[in-house]
Amino acid sequence: MLDLREHIPSGKKAMKMLIAIIKPFRLDAVREALADAGVQGMTVTEVRGFGRQKGHTELYRGNEYTVDLLPKIKLEVALAPETVDRAVEAIQKAAKTGQIGDGKIFVFDLDQAVRIRTGEAGVGAV
Repeated sequence: MLDLREHIPSGKKAMKMLIAIIKPFRLDAVREALADAGVQGMTVTEVRGFGRQKGHTELYRGNEYTVDLLPKIKLEVALAPETVDRAVEAIQKAAKTGQIGDGKIFVFDLDQAVRIRTGEAGVGAV
């Protein structure tokens, strides 16, 4: 069994995992901003959820419906520690509309990443 801990050089900062929840129509702008910031890849998932806005009501064919879970986009990006601040700033600028529900960005330590094709580990795998 492969021990991934042997691939982390001592004294090195851990890689970071960035997860951002944004409005769907801001995806292209965020993707372009991240590319300009040097981010090479990401995973994009269509999700549904709510925050403080707690959904909204819609009128459809004369009936009122409560929409509790709003469509959102979830971005997941594994980053080298030195690129995190640029990526966060890029997402903030590109995703901001100034309206409620613009989203959130979460950053946490990523212990390891391994490229399946080559077995390369660590920041090089990202």
